[in-house]
Amino acid sequence: MNQQVTKARHVAIIMDGNGRWAKKRHLPRAVGHQRGVEAVRVLVRAARQMGLEALTLYAFSTENWRRPEEEVSALMGLLKRYILADLREFIDNNVRLRIIGNYKELSADIVDLLEDALTRTASNDGTTLVVALNYGSQDEIARAAAKASAKGAITPAAIEAELDTAGLPPLDLLIRTSGEVRLSNFLLWQAAYAEMWFTDVLWPDFTPGHLEQALTEFETRERRYGGR
Repeated sequence: MNQQVTKARHVAIIMDGNGRWAKKRHLPRAVGHQRGVEAVRVLVRAARQMGLEALTLYAFSTENWRRPEEEVSALMGLLKRYILADLREFIDNNVRLRIIGNYKELSADIVDLLEDALTRTASNDGTTLVVALNYGSQDEIARAAAKASAKGAITPAAIEAELDTAGLPPLDLLIRTSGEVRLSNFLLWQAAYAEMWFTDVLWPDFTPGHLEQALTEFETRERRYGGR
């Protein structure tokens, strides 16, 4: 009997390597981040065409605030330009935007921009683009546990219902680029039984072809969830 092929519904990506991509080319780090945004734009379109229900991207972690102020400012500027430039495309192509993390702690102009985009794409029911902003998984789990406790129950199900990702399909596949092999405080709870796929490709060079390769390999894996 042929094994039934399981297709991924929810893919998450740790987009790593913008700085190294720029360094290899003797370019400013800001150029690497700009090329990284272009890679995001292409990949979101591909994810929609591939039929993914959810694509979660690690855009800015709680630890990224330790970077130089100039770099953080450039990243925030890129975020604003991306949302402004692509919001119409999200609306026209039935993409729903969702933000996880403490994004409301960002500057007021960015919060206003994000909330407008969230409102204007809320009724879309195609691919959900989930952007992790000011996100750290340990913080997310602590917040979820506190909310569950306030409601009287600290159980796995109660905590999961309070996570930032509540309501999304379970995470199937987690990808990290640039050759690093660690989770970096990203979706620790959600990744409990997710498949992992690591590549040496730096994020600005990551293409829909690489995503398709990861999805094809995912379909060959046998997921036993602790069973036999």
